[in-house]
Amino acid sequence: MALKKDFEMNSNLHGALLSLTAFGVYATHDVILKTLGATYSPFQIVFFAVLFGFPMTIFLLISDKTDGNLRPVHPWWTALRVGASVVSSAAVVYAFSKLPLSQVYAILFATPLMITILSIPILGEVIKLRRWMAVIVGLGGVMIVLQPGSAHLGIGHAAALIGALGSSLASITIRKIGSDERSIVLLIYPMLANFLVMGAILPFVYVPMPIGDVGYVAAVAVMGVVAMSFMIGAYNRAEAVIVAPMQYSQILWATAYGYFLFGEKLDRATAIGAGVIIASGLYILMRESRSKADGKKPVLRTTNLRFEFGGRPRIGDIFRIRRPDQNDGGEG
Repeated sequence: MALKKDFEMNSNLHGALLSLTAFGVYATHDVILKTLGATYSPFQIVFFAVLFGFPMTIFLLISDKTDGNLRPVHPWWTALRVGASVVSSAAVVYAFSKLPLSQVYAILFATPLMITILSIPILGEVIKLRRWMAVIVGLGGVMIVLQPGSAHLGIGHAAALIGALGSSLASITIRKIGSDERSIVLLIYPMLANFLVMGAILPFVYVPMPIGDVGYVAAVAVMGVVAMSFMIGAYNRAEAVIVAPMQYSQILWATAYGYFLFGEKLDRATAIGAGVIIASGLYILMRESRSKADGKKPVLRTTNLRFEFGGRPRIGDIFRIRRPDQNDGGEG
């Protein structure tokens, strides 16, 4: 028994370290997006990131052994997910280009709160009083970050909120239709939509890119895959309740990167608001980790709370393609 506990402890520790590494890579990925955003339109950045992400998608398409075609079982829900992906991709890249990294992360941390709210009309879930209180407190944290009525609110803040909402909607849609749709369908349609929509806009916003900046965009695609590989390793070794909270380490990376690379300082409102949002998110995660009776976990099953970026697959898609016999429809 003691040996088993030691193994579980070491496994959870290993998983936590892997996820911390993954979110460090993700934060570096976002620094590149912010750097590119100073020169290029988010539409151009997303277009080329998706373009470089296609080889990974082709590999997954070859690896998918499940029977079926690429026709969605639920076309309208799939269309909703695709629309949310397209909007959130451009919105978050724009937010990174306009706001301090720490502010963008603080707002994006509201994603589990939005998922909880959306689970009511979309999944028909019943949210009890304690979780409602956590959601209200968390949304209060968002208000602290935004400071409504202050002069500094701008399009960047709206873009970050739209990105969080779009990612939440895309994630909750996975919970709705994930058990019926092939993972490759859920993966390839957002990528194609991003490619086509951003490509249609590209002629109006295109700025010539030197080879070095093309390399940066390619690095964004590669870092997304590398970070995802670490996350898959983390979920293979540790419990979701151990891995999920590690995403909040991104605020530390954002503070350090913002200070040393962009001269940004973590202001008091962002620090307090982020703390409130993180506390409420952790409470929801912990509450749901104890509620296994109904099998519905809108946050833990969408624990990769990265924004819905159409240029790369999601962790749940990888798991379901690799292990089609374990299709629970829950990962998002």
